[in-house]
Amino acid sequence: MLVHEDAPFNAEPRPSSLAGSAITPLEHFYVRSHGPVPDADPHTWRLHVAGHVDQPLVLTREELLDGRFEEHEVVATLQCAGNRRADLIAVRDIPGEAPWGPGATGTATWRGVRLADVLAVAGVGPVVEHVAFVGVDRSEEATPPQRFGASIPLAKALAQEVLLAHAMNGEPLQPLHGAPLRVVVPGYIGARSVKWLERIELRSEPWDGYFQDTAYRLLATDESPGPGIGTALGEVNLNTAILLPEEGARITAGPVELRGYAFAGAGRGISRVEVSMDRGGTWVRAELLDDQGPWAWRFWRAELELASGEHELLTRAWDGAAATQPEHPETVWNPKGYANTSWARVHVHVDG
Repeated sequence: MLVHEDAPFNAEPRPSSLAGSAITPLEHFYVRSHGPVPDADPHTWRLHVAGHVDQPLVLTREELLDGRFEEHEVVATLQCAGNRRADLIAVRDIPGEAPWGPGATGTATWRGVRLADVLAVAGVGPVVEHVAFVGVDRSEEATPPQRFGASIPLAKALAQEVLLAHAMNGEPLQPLHGAPLRVVVPGYIGARSVKWLERIELRSEPWDGYFQDTAYRLLATDESPGPGIGTALGEVNLNTAILLPEEGARITAGPVELRGYAFAGAGRGISRVEVSMDRGGTWVRAELLDDQGPWAWRFWRAELELASGEHELLTRAWDGAAATQPEHPETVWNPKGYANTSWARVHVHVDG
């Protein structure tokens, strides 16, 4: 893992570590934290469902998982809003933000109960338009210091793919990834899949805490962070990355295999990926590999014939709505370094 910060712990795998499996091993799954990992004892932990509900709930872990609610699995990619920020920092410095590469993302098989089923028992009030999640963790990054919280629209909360997850890749959820319970919101930025979940609150307005109202917002180049400034980040934009070869690799002249991922939120899927070795003058269509469903990334592979010398390799993708990516990171630079959707690039040295 490439550790960007020890306290709080923030780390991503090397690109080559992601390339081995379309389901990301637990030891290679990125970690994004805003405070210390809390000591959430599963025996004393409770899930509170409150706000505009007909019947407030307080559920133990046993009550949540004893069969009252049917369990489900979903294969879903989580992606940090700052994924590939390093490319934006290369354009212009972004002080105070971690230089995430293409590894601030991962795909897992999540197991848990549907959020919609729990809300059905609580009863959704007539004024509800948003469902908020609050974790046990407390962050000193926030102003003022507070627990991490976020919300999603009610329509998404009632969707079949949104889970209250207790397991990841067939194993109990680990503390680093939100044990004893986290919400998994496929297609949305990772910040909405709140870890160490303790409270679900049904609201008429979006969550107004620091991390949604100030931190995770896309700012214009002339804006500074502040409550309500910019656009709140929600669904993940179309993105792609080259995992192999890695940036700066030395390889042998001849046929070279490229591997990577492409991902689009909102279940749009990936329709095409292309790669280029001549700055976009010509393109080679990549082969799309196994389709794991609408909420997961799509791995791809392509082969290029490289002569000796320095090369810049490019990739771009299209999603199911025919949207594609902007060419240069300069066009999407923003003061927080979010949502870098530009063509992905790696530079390699080819020995003759």
